[in-house]
Amino acid sequence: MSLHDPRERSRRGSELQSAVLAQPECEPATLFESSWRDFVYAEVWSRPGLERRARYLVAIAGAASAGGPPPVLEGYLRGALESGELTLDELREGALQVAVYAGWSAGALLDECLTRVASARKPRASSYAPLSAEPGDAAARIVSARAVFERVARTPSPPPFSPYIEAGVLGLAFGELWTRAALDQRARRWLTLTCVAHSAAQMPIRSHSYSTLASGDATREELHEFVLQLAVHAGWPRAAVIHGAILEMAERVAKGLPFEG
Repeated sequence: MSLHDPRERSRRGSELQSAVLAQPECEPATLFESSWRDFVYAEVWSRPGLERRARYLVAIAGAASAGGPPPVLEGYLRGALESGELTLDELREGALQVAVYAGWSAGALLDECLTRVASARKPRASSYAPLSAEPGDAAARIVSARAVFERVARTPSPPPFSPYIEAGVLGLAFGELWTRAALDQRARRWLTLTCVAHSAAQMPIRSHSYSTLASGDATREELHEFVLQLAVHAGWPRAAVIHGAILEMAERVAKGLPFEG
């Protein structure tokens, strides 16, 4: 028996869907619902090229970036928590990462859905470190942020020549967000790649594809698996854009070439 047998595909899809969403198996009522079981779970989530933790991160950020619907997002959040692939604190941190790269509305949706899912389980308050715990010097913050930018982005940092670069890119994203210890850098990569891919914005798609590969946070093969997982939530056209960027950036990294915007 294999996935080419419709009955086996549906059986495997039903098992995986139940496991991923941490809910009892149920028979789909529509053609659309059966496509989740027979393709999304049986053929995408079953693939070995990407660990389940990464697939959860992509699915969660993808659902949030798409605006839900909440039951879809809550299913992934519940599954991630029940399986132990992600903790409540990590997911709260993930909401901030999504807010920066997909907008605070997407982050709010993720955070609210997570609150509902967490409330339905054994109550436990999540903890978090504030963005800035101690007073600091603005100039020193920018110097530090530029160093973080170069470590994460694998390209020279821009100077703080505009409010967007100074307060946004350097001040928050690299001065505070990417330095936080509550979520590892590989996890932040999956969330960020998903959000920028959903935006279909060429520059961030290309730069984050390059830096993910150049840093060694993910391999070319893992990024190809990521594109398929992403396509479920972002759609095939958006997935095609980042697929092309990954192919291009993988060649640049393999040749030791710097990023070019």
